[in-house]
Amino acid sequence: MAYCASRFHTVRRITREVCVGSVAVGGSNPIRIQSMTTSDTQDVAATVRQSVALAEVGCEIVRVTAPNVQAARCLKDIRAGLTASGWGAIPLVADIHFLPQAAMEAVEHVEKVRVNPGNYADKKRFAVRDYSDADYGRELQRLHDAFSPLVKRSKELGRSMRIGTNHGSLSDRIMNRYGDTPLGMVESALEFLRIAESHGYRESILSMKSSNPKIMIEAYRLLVERMDAEDMHYPLHLGVTEAGDGDDGRIKGAIGIGSLLLDGLGDTIRVSLTEDSVYEIPVARTIADKAMSLWRAGAAVGTRTDSIDPYRFGRRETAALQLGPAAGVGPGQPPRVIVRVAGTGQAALALKDLSSPGLKETPAEGLLVPVGAPDEVAALRQAIRPSPGSPSFLVLELAPGLKAAELEPSLAHADGRIVLLRRFGGGEGAALAEWAGLARRTASFIAVDASPSDIAGLSGALKKVGDDRLIVTYSGVPPPGADHPVGAYRRIVEELLAAGIRAPVWIRNTAGTAVRGDNSFLSLLTEASFLTGGLLCDGVGDLVSIETEADPARAARLAYNVLQGAGARISKAEFVACPSCGRTLFDLQTTTQRIRAQTAHLKGVKIAIMGCIVNGPGEMADADFGYVGGAPGKINLYVGKQCVQYNIPQDEADARLIALIKERNKWAEPEPARA
Repeated sequence: MAYCASRFHTVRRITREVCVGSVAVGGSNPIRIQSMTTSDTQDVAATVRQSVALAEVGCEIVRVTAPNVQAARCLKDIRAGLTASGWGAIPLVADIHFLPQAAMEAVEHVEKVRVNPGNYADKKRFAVRDYSDADYGRELQRLHDAFSPLVKRSKELGRSMRIGTNHGSLSDRIMNRYGDTPLGMVESALEFLRIAESHGYRESILSMKSSNPKIMIEAYRLLVERMDAEDMHYPLHLGVTEAGDGDDGRIKGAIGIGSLLLDGLGDTIRVSLTEDSVYEIPVARTIADKAMSLWRAGAAVGTRTDSIDPYRFGRRETAALQLGPAAGVGPGQPPRVIVRVAGTGQAALALKDLSSPGLKETPAEGLLVPVGAPDEVAALRQAIRPSPGSPSFLVLELAPGLKAAELEPSLAHADGRIVLLRRFGGGEGAALAEWAGLARRTASFIAVDASPSDIAGLSGALKKVGDDRLIVTYSGVPPPGADHPVGAYRRIVEELLAAGIRAPVWIRNTAGTAVRGDNSFLSLLTEASFLTGGLLCDGVGDLVSIETEADPARAARLAYNVLQGAGARISKAEFVACPSCGRTLFDLQTTTQRIRAQTAHLKGVKIAIMGCIVNGPGEMADADFGYVGGAPGKINLYVGKQCVQYNIPQDEADARLIALIKERNKWAEPEPARA
């Protein structure tokens, strides 16, 4: 865990303070909120209006693209317009790709310049070449010569800089030596950072962005480890790029950003959405406030470590369970979705909602029902009989007063479709043995809800249950000063490992695992992304439930959306869509919505919708198909990272994309709408 002080508590990483104009980033400052304008930078009035609108809703730093020298010159008038509007204290950041000349103009007018090390002095051609050490050294000298003028001028003017690596735009040099990997992303940034330090310039902020949250998380962790080894303590700007829109975009952003913030990493954030930029700010604010409520700067947390490799994704190995005919759990199985209902009286009605055709690809595989008396179990099993569309298994949340002996007659002939869920304290080994015996006699399973310390106290009894009947979960509120919820689950995994227990882990989002906040859907979505998404990106989680959402159908959809955002289970088409900026060659919002409406039913197909070529070919390299702005009114279509059709008129591009999907045998006709 060299990248953070603790994986169980949120201990903020100590960084140097870097000032972006009047806004200080890092050090002891709060997490700063950023966004970006989407207007043509040369439309000064429109860009000023968008900047003011962002500032009014709480954006603290505004980024504006400067794709060429002419646009960079407009930054002077944009800065003047902001000052005249009463927002002169809002710092501006110039976003630079490809043209050092544009950066040299922009640095004269704004408080910060963002450069992309993958294309600042390189052009990406996906060329394959072996670089000798001498070749590589010459390349680094060329970079030094190209980047040094901006570093020197930034130092003279007191400007800050972001060295912003994008997974989708690594240079051919980096790709050939390190591959399309988190390590390649880190080395790309460090090359530029070392040049800056060679001139005594230390006003840098770094970012490692990707459209894949797992890659983004691993890259930031590796960056911090590498910087620490070189005694570098620069602030981090966090973001998931090309996240998309709607719930999916919010979930991806919250998974990537939240996972790192809970580990104490991150000083400024941007949630990239394919929507109007002002809608990014409430999401970023929610994420930041939840994370800051957990900060324990300088707190003594001990030296406890865990067994998860933070730099390589690998799913935790577990025993295999069969909770129903179509609900295998464990190796080779996707995480299973459980939906909670308020009680046995609501179960039949919930089942009707959950069986609707619209939830065919997002079924409730398990139904969690609180049970207070034995007769409720019999009534429940009668109401919910095995049938097409019904849950594969039932989870009975047992009231504390229930006795195993009195429940046994109601569990006869369960056929492996019943999970008994009960909270156990560390000293309740005898009670656990009694309930485990009941589960075994009735061919049922036992889900043990316990805190990490209670798991340690129950380890002997848990081993006697046996991995073939056991599930472990956690729903409670940790005592003051204990781990955050993600840390609690990480500790549980370690306790199980130490005891030699391979039981599957069920991630439960409950009021007891919430960090903080209100009951708004955005808050619930963020909590689920933090806990479930973060753990899934660490390879932990075999069953999931979002119990904070009262509506069963919405809870099921949210669970599947989080699973898809974390790359753990695919239930629909996936869209990689950039958030738009002044370089964008078409209306990204309407285009994304239009393409989604025609292709969302293509389960497992990944479609990238990119406004220009800056990150397009690289960021969508793992997409099946790409729709990329090539010129005004013209679209380029890709298969993977290969462009197969150039300069298609935009009014023909949707049909040509669908035809291309059909040619590659990825198309399926949508099911007809039911009355």
